[in-house]
Amino acid sequence: MSKVKTKFTSVEEYLASFPENIKVRLLEIREAIKKTVPEADEVISYNIPAFKLKTVLVWYAGYKKHIGFYPVGEGSEAFGEELSAYKLSKGTVRFPLDQPIPADLVREIVKYRKKEEDEKLLLKSKTR
Repeated sequence: MSKVKTKFTSVEEYLASFPENIKVRLLEIREAIKKTVPEADEVISYNIPAFKLKTVLVWYAGYKKHIGFYPVGEGSEAFGEELSAYKLSKGTVRFPLDQPIPADLVREIVKYRKKEEDEKLLLKSKTR
């Protein structure tokens, strides 16, 4: 991880910028998300990887001591009890690098986020 700020143009480029120990965890979370919403596009948004359908469902990012997971909407609030073992801040979950990514929990949160977005789109289409 260089200290020089890089503007990433692809998820692959982003992943390649990390040392192996962080990259392994990034790939774990990426795979869990990808299996849950294979129809989603992988994009770089705010210079970190994101999975997007009509809107971004979740972001994730690598740091020196953790993997940041950013489920927008009520994604992290709805799973408060399940996430209580992790450091949280508004809209952010920190998964420590010295532990495997809780893939089942990530998948549940992504499913929840997809349902939230589907409901928003349905509501929007009914108001037109």
